[in-house]
Amino acid sequence: MSHPALAEGPIYLDYNATTPVDPAVLQAALPYLATHFGNPSSAHAYAHAPREALARARVQLADLLGARPEEIVFTGGGSESDTLAIRGAALARADDGRRQILTLATEHPAVLQACRSLERDGYLTGLLPVDACGRLDPAVLREALDRDTALVSIAYGNSETGTLQPLPELAALARAAGALFHTDAAQAAGKVPIDVAALGVDLLTVVGHKMYAPKGVGALYVRSGVALDPVIAGGGQEDGRRAGTENVAFVAALGAAADLAGRELPDSLARLAGLRDLLQAELERLLPGRVRLNGHPAMRLPGTLNVGIDGIDGRALLAAVPEVAAATGSACHEGTDVVSPVLTAMGLPEQRARSALRLSLGRWSTEAEVRRAAALLARAADAFPRSG
Repeated sequence: MSHPALAEGPIYLDYNATTPVDPAVLQAALPYLATHFGNPSSAHAYAHAPREALARARVQLADLLGARPEEIVFTGGGSESDTLAIRGAALARADDGRRQILTLATEHPAVLQACRSLERDGYLTGLLPVDACGRLDPAVLREALDRDTALVSIAYGNSETGTLQPLPELAALARAAGALFHTDAAQAAGKVPIDVAALGVDLLTVVGHKMYAPKGVGALYVRSGVALDPVIAGGGQEDGRRAGTENVAFVAALGAAADLAGRELPDSLARLAGLRDLLQAELERLLPGRVRLNGHPAMRLPGTLNVGIDGIDGRALLAAVPEVAAATGSACHEGTDVVSPVLTAMGLPEQRARSALRLSLGRWSTEAEVRRAAALLARAADAFPRSG
């Protein structure tokens, strides 16, 4: 069954940019917009239902992550969660003399800019290199860690290539060196199983609109005992870690989305990986010898395919195929002529980086759509004048 928002439009292959709100998730939010309007911090009867909704959502998200409810902090979205994790953790440790933050050149701008903002406070940012598949060699992290390292921030799954990092090994190295470890799991949460204890992370970012909840809500897992300086000061909500009256409707939606994702795993993982592999196989069949995979061939998100077609500019190709809604990279860089920093950091030459297509699948993607999208893209590519 199709999502109502997708029924009449082009084939949607941009789930990494944002997801449609699941109808069940919408229903979970509506009571707190229409009826249960009270402030959850109030002492009277109108606060009861909103307060219970927050508590329920905290349990639902904690269950998805293998965390405890009190370790969940609700935020206004992924960028805020990343900033709270990076700035909050680093500044809370200001007295221990650690002044280095380590991250990857392939990170989301929210992470990179949060790291750079700390440079005004006397911190140094170390950008670690990745290999040709976009993965960090643990030996590289081991060499970079020292007694000055306060925090390491490395995304679980890359938003452009889908490449998954070896988080348990990386986190263990960081924590052995006395550094905290944060991962931006915006693209991974709800798509691959996550157990924060098994991963060994101290901080983990979740984004609502990447997992069928509305835009404008997110969360940060904060391991018990990890101190944070809040980036939003005020009335002390979220146990003093994030001030501001909670967006109860959207938090309820995020909880429902987490519950739904947890119940779908691992079936959804297998289904999306199968569709991703079918899409790649169809493109390779229709354009023999011309399709190049960007990212790791095995260690990648189930619904993400990043490929380039030899001699074709990716942005121009998508413009020629309005029947397919996809991207050439992160939505944060769409509309600019900048070559993907992620692909550049992986060592791809400019022409190949410009050929990239990010094709991302999700809950309402079907085999028929995958086959049709591949046919449309291949037909347009065959008619396109090749560059180079």
